[in-house]
Amino acid sequence: MNNKLRIALLCFIGTLSFMSCHKIDDGSFVEPITLYEKVKGSWTLSDVLQIDETAKTAGIQPDQISLYDQFDFSTFEITLDVDADNRPTAYRVDGNAPELFPSSGFWDLDTDFPRAAGPAPVINLYSDAGKTSLIGQLNISAMPGANPVMDLTLTRKTAGVSFVSYQYKLSKAN
Repeated sequence: MNNKLRIALLCFIGTLSFMSCHKIDDGSFVEPITLYEKVKGSWTLSDVLQIDETAKTAGIQPDQISLYDQFDFSTFEITLDVDADNRPTAYRVDGNAPELFPSSGFWDLDTDFPRAAGPAPVINLYSDAGKTSLIGQLNISAMPGANPVMDLTLTRKTAGVSFVSYQYKLSKAN
């Protein structure tokens, strides 16, 4: 019986050695999803809020108002273009809404990937293709994910103190 056990054990070990040489195919490497892939494309406006930062800080109500029905914001559409490698190129704003930031130019993000903690990603707006002349910044306060919605915040400051913000509530255009 002892010899039969040894033979069975040797056969088992021999079988394992042949099976361990088999390489498992777990797919090929895929580049990680960047924020550019999430924010690229055309976005239509569902609401725009004007937020009085001074009133908000002082606890005075109301501290915000919807401008969507006050002006022609229903025609607002922003398009963030990317190249074949999902790198940012140009942006443009279409429609008859008041121009709160330049209606065309070039853009990029301050980070390619989401941050685990810290400030929200920022869309930097430039007047030149070399992206050397910054003309505006939009904070991404709500990032698109499973739901194709995004919030952008434009904040106006004087002497480094915020006094008014505009929060754009956007939905992915068809």
